Amino acid sequence: MHKIKGVLDYQNRPVFKYWVVRHQISTHLCRHNGALFDLCPILASSALNKPLDQLKTFNMTALKFTTAGAIDIHPSKNSSQNDFDFLEGEWQIHNRKLNTRLNNCSEWTEFEAIGEMHKILLGLGNTDSFKATFDGKPFEGMSLRLFNPATKLWSIYWADSVFGKLDPPVLGSFDGKTGTFYTKDVFNGNAIVVKFQWDKTDPDHPIWSQAFSADHGVTWEWNWYMYFHRV
Repeated sequence: MHKIKGVLDYQNRPVFKYWVVRHQISTHLCRHNGALFDLCPILASSALNKPLDQLKTFNMTALKFTTAGAIDIHPSKNSSQNDFDFLEGEWQIHNRKLNTRLNNCSEWTEFEAIGEMHKILLGLGNTDSFKATFDGKPFEGMSLRLFNPATKLWSIYWADSVFGKLDPPVLGSFDGKTGTFYTKDVFNGNAIVVKFQWDKTDPDHPIWSQAFSADHGVTWEWNWYMYFHRV
């Protein structure tokens, strides 16, 4: 078993190459030179022999699309209206956000936020708040999540105090401890695919991350991580 030099998982444990390949890693967030990154793309792109600093943008298996051009999204076998129960309550949130997106940027801004999630619609949905300060000015965002019992898919909407509108919902489900959600959107005038990913391996310290793809899901750039700590 060979340790990947300088790489720790999000709990600061050393990551071993054999363990990563054999077990496909139980958590996607790892550390290298103090920076957090997603290790799943390393497996997907056979990039274990590449410098880890070059892995912000990575290759993955391309998404499937319908003949009408929609993303072909199917729920996991265990998708449930209880999948977000872990998020109920109050949270301290450490954020790591890429300064610019799809622009070969390598600079990140880190900041703190607070959040709180409540269930609605007798458990078929939930809302949460996100409050932070940017450049001395208050910022507030909110998520609305709805579970469709017929399709067994979650729809997740985001709105904030800058634009005052609901973004197109990402759709998806949890498979075990990992939730994956997608949507098509437009960024800087160009069509993109947006991916949300939740890791609830530790329900008291869940992790949310976001990635954009400008090539129909062939390559992805992670641009925002949120590390939740239960209050």
